[in-house]
Amino acid sequence: MIKPVDFYMPGGRSGVLLIHGLTGTPTEMRFVAKGLNRNGFTVYGMQLAGHCGSEEDLLKTGWHDWYRSVCAAADRLRQDVDHMFVAGLSMGALLALKLAADRPDEVDGLGLFGTTFFYDGWTIPWIGKLSFMLPLVTSLGFGRHRKFHECFPYGIKDERIRQRIAGSMLNGDSAAGGLAGNPWPSLAEFYRLSFLVRRQLHTIQTPCLVVHAKDDDVASLKNVRMVVRGVGGPVETVLLENSYHMITVDQERNQVIERSSRFFNHIANTRFVHMPERAQVVAATE
Repeated sequence: MIKPVDFYMPGGRSGVLLIHGLTGTPTEMRFVAKGLNRNGFTVYGMQLAGHCGSEEDLLKTGWHDWYRSVCAAADRLRQDVDHMFVAGLSMGALLALKLAADRPDEVDGLGLFGTTFFYDGWTIPWIGKLSFMLPLVTSLGFGRHRKFHECFPYGIKDERIRQRIAGSMLNGDSAAGGLAGNPWPSLAEFYRLSFLVRRQLHTIQTPCLVVHAKDDDVASLKNVRMVVRGVGGPVETVLLENSYHMITVDQERNQVIERSSRFFNHIANTRFVHMPERAQVVAATE
């Protein structure tokens, strides 16, 4: 049974929607959420459909379901804020990009943390780097019960944090640590999403903050270059020196919080707030 582990932190009239990664959990966004909330933001750490339960729960869903849950979360947060920012980790960054492409008038800025279009980091074995072929493989009926297992260092350079999160994951607590492997059908869905988002990049005019570890063990800097060269809007890039893939929990998480807060506040302080048409008419007659 899937346990709801999403969280909502009320704050000011600028809000941040946080999206975790594939097989992940909102818990991996909680450090950043608390920091953003301390800095005055309303924060919603949403839970992707099919996540935080069993592998079977995940396999019942695909990228359309994950994206629908993002849209529903955005609708909820948008009711409480004047400016909405969307930040995602790994696959969560792709879902954030897609939301900005589809709803440009609703998303004021993006935080793209460890953006992953391809699993091509230094811990990924050669066969794992061929996983972009999984949409074809699974469509032919192969690999339904196969998966790629998570491996050391599990995206985390900080040994204390790694021991805690990896321990939860390996002990089967998916709500706290996520799943210990990526099922092939779910990875195929991820690559279908990746292909679609790459085709939409040029339409995105939303300002982007791209934060990525130089030594990312899961997604190489090639993924950063795809964003920087692909999107149509302004991009600010931050490369971290002492972290691995899970930058929202790793050793430089405070830098992620600080740079994100500064980036989002700058946009909120310089962007016009669109009033509903009826409210504008009332204001004009008073």
